[in-house]
Amino acid sequence: MDAATLIAELRALLDERGLLTAPGDMEPYAHDWRGLFSGTPLCVALPRSTQEVSAVVRACAAAGCALVPYGGNTGLSGGATPDGSGRQVVLSLSRMAAIRKIDVFGETMELEAGCILQTAQEAAAEHGLLLPITLAAEGSARIGGIVSTNAGGTNVLRYGMTRSRVLGLEVVTADGQIVDGMRQLRKDNAGYDWKQWFIGTEGTLGIVTRAVLQLAPMPRYRVTALLAVPTAAAALNVLRGARQAIGDTLTAFELMSGAALELVARHQQLRLPMGDSPWFVLLEASSSLAGLRDAVEAFLGEVLEREEVSDAVVAESERQEAELWALRESITEAESKEGPSIKHDVSVPISEIPAFLTAANAVVGREFPGTRVNAFGHAGDGNIHYNLLVPQGTDSSAVNALVHDVVVAHGGSISAEHGVGQYRVGELLRCKSPAEIALAQRIKKALDPRNLLNPGKVLPIQ
Repeated sequence: MDAATLIAELRALLDERGLLTAPGDMEPYAHDWRGLFSGTPLCVALPRSTQEVSAVVRACAAAGCALVPYGGNTGLSGGATPDGSGRQVVLSLSRMAAIRKIDVFGETMELEAGCILQTAQEAAAEHGLLLPITLAAEGSARIGGIVSTNAGGTNVLRYGMTRSRVLGLEVVTADGQIVDGMRQLRKDNAGYDWKQWFIGTEGTLGIVTRAVLQLAPMPRYRVTALLAVPTAAAALNVLRGARQAIGDTLTAFELMSGAALELVARHQQLRLPMGDSPWFVLLEASSSLAGLRDAVEAFLGEVLEREEVSDAVVAESERQEAELWALRESITEAESKEGPSIKHDVSVPISEIPAFLTAANAVVGREFPGTRVNAFGHAGDGNIHYNLLVPQGTDSSAVNALVHDVVVAHGGSISAEHGVGQYRVGELLRCKSPAEIALAQRIKKALDPRNLLNPGKVLPIQ
């Protein structure tokens, strides 16, 4: 089937708003959020229902045409960007955005894949419930993309990755079959947990169309504090102490280098409420039980007395909480204003964070003189954004290989939360064991034997 025939068939399957073919209309779907990748869609399909998604997938399968699932385009790895062939159909579920049901007793939410995360969070909050997936892009990110990339965020320490919030899924497979697993069960050992095949695989095995997500009670109390610590190792001592002192109330534990906050002060004009320090920790605790603030302040008094922390500021209002979080959330934007950078979204075992930073800093300083380290991230779950401000013309591939070798040596992963997309495919093939790669390829061939779902992303079929 030629391109014109496929477009005509898709146009017949969808309403007048359901297919974009004009270059100007398709342009927003041709580039990734960071501007690193661009392509040329054959067309953009915008179905209104799972049945229409199935029909689009079947038509493309019959034509041998590849599909690229597209969410909110907030990923950082080029996973939703078509190639430059002009022969791939972009599939956006933005018109499937309904919240179908909220169960206040089971604390679950059933919603369509095109629903924006912030919309879902606000709907849950109206019922006194929390959807605890917190991202900087929550005003744009869509549920289907969040599930398909297994998104992380600042609350993973307490609530886990997206995978841990998914109870049920509806997906469309590579041949257009609709598989309905929209169960709201916390316990279900009846056979394979097949939904896991579609969480975090970036649309390469199937299209997520609906999801059931586990919510949590909305905490009544929250305490946010900024701490100055002398070393990353000292920060881990504080983390361990916090887990022992205030337990599961610890919601976030963000590690930020002094250099990172210097960039924020310079480019974002945000004031640091204390003196300079090599490292800082942004700590947040939340609970529905009274006495949280007293417990946190008592703990901070102990670590100050032991000199594990040199200074601490506890937010006194929601405005001050927002100001402290703005320091953390402004790091990436401040980095972009400083100059060219190479980003690494890596994770290592929590106990290995100091050793990883020491080793990576040493090898980068030796092999790439003039490079400045901008390190920050979710220390509570081992995820470090190890970004490097580099001189113009620095070979990013060589830098990536160098850093990733250190990550692997410390038992880590080259992608903690941003996914592989097309950005890290080569490094994944290089860093994963042959047995893991072979197993992944067998799964891909079994579920998408013709390689029509998001080809070239995550793991090219061989």
